Amino acid sequence: METASDDYYVFTGATRSALRRYREFLSPPGRRPLYPTPALCSCRGCELDDVRHARDVLEAVAVRLPVRARAELRRVIAPLDRAFARRTLPDPRGPAWQPEFAERWWHHRMSERW
Repeated sequence: METASDDYYVFTGATRSALRRYREFLSPPGRRPLYPTPALCSCRGCELDDVRHARDVLEAVAVRLPVRARAELRRVIAPLDRAFARRTLPDPRGPAWQPEFAERWWHHRMSERW
């Protein structure tokens, strides 16, 4: 699926890399809030440094997968999404400030450069 994608950010190994990045972001123990950090470089590999982009890649892959594979990927992502929602803070500016991200709730969390 990754090799046949016309999405620049979905490349061979992108799913594995995005999942690893999502897990790494959520791995520090504790209860302190976590703040996503924007990537310093916009190339498709470095862009995964921003956990929100890693989650975008996972979503881009999921919507292109066959039903069973999509369901399996969503089962893997669901607990990570719950942890992300629990360990990050909502952005009080809400979806209105970036309408292109309205359906991607993970972009409506406070980031390091809030």
